[in-house]
Amino acid sequence: MRIPRKVNKSVQAHYTRSDLSSFVLTALEKAGKNLKQLTPEDLAPIDEFHIRGRAATLELAQATGVDSSKHVLDIGSGIGGTSRCLAWEYGCRVTGIDLTDEYCRTAAMLADLMGLSELVSYRQGDATSLPFPDASFDIVWTEHVAMNIPDKPKLYREMYRVLKPGGMLAIYDVLAGDAGPVIFPVPWARTPESSFLLTPNELRNLLMEAGFNIAAWSDPTQAARAWFVALEEEIRKEGLPPLGFHVLLGPDFQVMARNQRRNLEEGRIVLAQVVAQK
Repeated sequence: MRIPRKVNKSVQAHYTRSDLSSFVLTALEKAGKNLKQLTPEDLAPIDEFHIRGRAATLELAQATGVDSSKHVLDIGSGIGGTSRCLAWEYGCRVTGIDLTDEYCRTAAMLADLMGLSELVSYRQGDATSLPFPDASFDIVWTEHVAMNIPDKPKLYREMYRVLKPGGMLAIYDVLAGDAGPVIFPVPWARTPESSFLLTPNELRNLLMEAGFNIAAWSDPTQAARAWFVALEEEIRKEGLPPLGFHVLLGPDFQVMARNQRRNLEEGRIVLAQVVAQK
């Protein structure tokens, strides 16, 4: 295992874009969005930074039982798409934590523009050393985050620790397939040095070792393949839109998307939607 500090720096370098807030605001304006009346739908092309976007978020929320009484911890909250979606749709409180400072600042700015600052908050931090007391949250949530974290046992132990007894863990993640190594670059990593994928069996075992009872497990890989085929075809025909993941990752996102489609189609990666209980 690599030294975590070096991994963290590599991950931060992959995601950080100087003056991201300005880039996002400019992209929204170019797309014709009203910055005084932003909705989750307006922001979905850029801030639901995971395969199948908002649809996947809402499916996982339904499976987990999100409602207005819950306090959710969104680990790897990015620029806040999931947290704002959950707060907007369900009226729940969401605390987001992300390794990348610029993402946290941009997330807070967008929450303020949407009038959600009372429900959502963000802080910079490490998922393997969460800055929260034991039993703080009703739901711990993570979408497409663990791929960048080498110390998986510590990650899931921390998730368990901050959950209240009976609390739920919601996971939507990319896992290792059985058809060979990942082709890079991909949206979560430009090189293998910052990519750490588990197999489905490894994930299941680590969750149980951390103390979780697995309540539901589904494989949305086929839907992910279809989504990426459509995305790549749209980019090929129309070019990059004003709003999209390329605003976060830069122009090489087209190569990442092409590789991601190939990784999915060849079985080099698979997806899992998992709900587990403390």
